[in-house]
Amino acid sequence: MEQPTSPDLTDQAPADPAATDELLATQPVGYWSGLAHAAVTRHLRDAMARIDVTQPQYWVLNRVHGGPAASREEVVTQLTPLTDGPHDIARVIDQLLHRGWLRSGDGQRLYLTDDGEAARVRLRELATDVRAEVHRGISDAEYVAALKVLRTMVANIERIPPAPAAS
Repeated sequence: MEQPTSPDLTDQAPADPAATDELLATQPVGYWSGLAHAAVTRHLRDAMARIDVTQPQYWVLNRVHGGPAASREEVVTQLTPLTDGPHDIARVIDQLLHRGWLRSGDGQRLYLTDDGEAARVRLRELATDVRAEVHRGISDAEYVAALKVLRTMVANIERIPPAPAAS
């Protein structure tokens, strides 16, 4: 593994939620990115639970709406990497069929019903409101910079070429 040679290489310190701004450069990214992921996911899922919907249901509604008509198997294959287990998305599809938000057409293609589309629109509005709450006090430029840093970190360890800069 190639060792960084920067003269200003910062030592890693233990995770500290109370770290001052001066000490943030010493903090482990895994701790902070994991904490952010858990907090944001929990907040969104709590908001969705208050209207009796789950985040995976929202994923399925968006996938069925957002692309060419997909089969049950295609939706399961595409969304399973986001879940906790290999059967989660199949169960969600069954829930949405039972709820009347999806229907299955010829060849097992999935389609949104009118109620499903109305639910998807409501959930999109909810997700937009939650996003605004999470992003309060953060400019688009700051957000983009944070994501670019995370994307570069992933590329550094997965050997993925970084995305080209916008011109």
